[in-house]
Amino acid sequence: MGVAGDERRALSELFEEVGPDAPTLCAGWKTRDLAAHLLVRERRPDAAPGILVPALASYTQRVQDSYAARPWSEVVGKVRSGPAWYWPTSIGAVDELANSAEFLIHHEDVRRGQPGWEPRPADSARDAAAWKSAKQASKLNLRKSPVGVILKTPEGREARVKEGPDTVTVIGAPIELLLFVFGRDAARITFEGDAYAVDRLRKHDRGL
Repeated sequence: MGVAGDERRALSELFEEVGPDAPTLCAGWKTRDLAAHLLVRERRPDAAPGILVPALASYTQRVQDSYAARPWSEVVGKVRSGPAWYWPTSIGAVDELANSAEFLIHHEDVRRGQPGWEPRPADSARDAAAWKSAKQASKLNLRKSPVGVILKTPEGREARVKEGPDTVTVIGAPIELLLFVFGRDAARITFEGDAYAVDRLRKHDRGL
């Protein structure tokens, strides 16, 4: 099983553990809302576009709310089982490409929404997927950054992901960098650079 499948399974187990009303890092969403979002994304091609297109968001929200209102065991079971056989991500390679970052991030959204969380131990496959996704997502999420940005791991791997003045280096494990790129404040990272530039970067909207 790949990273996407491993994270799907682990997230489903965590959903069962914490229940439908646990907090998450997604503003305004409890676990039932996050699980419903995943179902819309994988099972409702009519509603999924509204995740990204504001003009369609109201319909997407209604569909998501309908999933969230279902029995929790049913919702978690559908998340665990994944998409129908005809959905592109039912193919392992496509699942890895499309869902590794999605499930990595949302697993951490639930983990880090609970008190007393700590980062998971390093894992080579998970870290490789997170590093690749962080670099790719930076092209979109950091495109309007007011400063230049370099991502760097504690081991010394680095990538300049945004050209610009007053470059700031963001340092952390790959999963922490991925969470930072997607705007999660719970990421355990440090910064190198001018204090004003760091503050501007931290306040920049980095995505959903």
